[in-house]
Amino acid sequence: MKTLLRFSHSFVVLAALCALALLAPRPLAAQDLVYEPKNPSFGGGNTFNYSWLLSSAQAQNKIEDKSTKSLLERDPLKEFEQSMNQQILSQLSRQLITSQFGETGIKEGTYNIGAYQINVTPGNNGISVQITDSGTGNQTTVVIPFF
Repeated sequence: MKTLLRFSHSFVVLAALCALALLAPRPLAAQDLVYEPKNPSFGGGNTFNYSWLLSSAQAQNKIEDKSTKSLLERDPLKEFEQSMNQQILSQLSRQLITSQFGETGIKEGTYNIGAYQINVTPGNNGISVQITDSGTGNQTTVVIPFF
């Protein structure tokens, strides 16, 4: 039994010495962890992912820029009609303002100009001008106040 005790006692001492040797302070070696995503959707540190992101965004973009129409895609007659309508409405509004602030009063009535129907009616607060787009049915009312 003495040999068994001696063996187990020496085993405990040896195990303790090994544990101390393992736990003794010594220099540690480590490196920085660098994370770089592999999926290009997440961007990350790879500067070449922008081209993949841009091409993905352009593939999904369904909106077309109207200002990029070429001269061949424009309709000159439609543009001429729009220009004429704008000039007529501008001239009419100029005449309304001039007649309102001038010596003669504006004549009430209904005017049909191009695709617009214009109703001029006097009211208590001023002259009411109702502009109706006969193509769409949209209406705009402008009241020119009395001074």
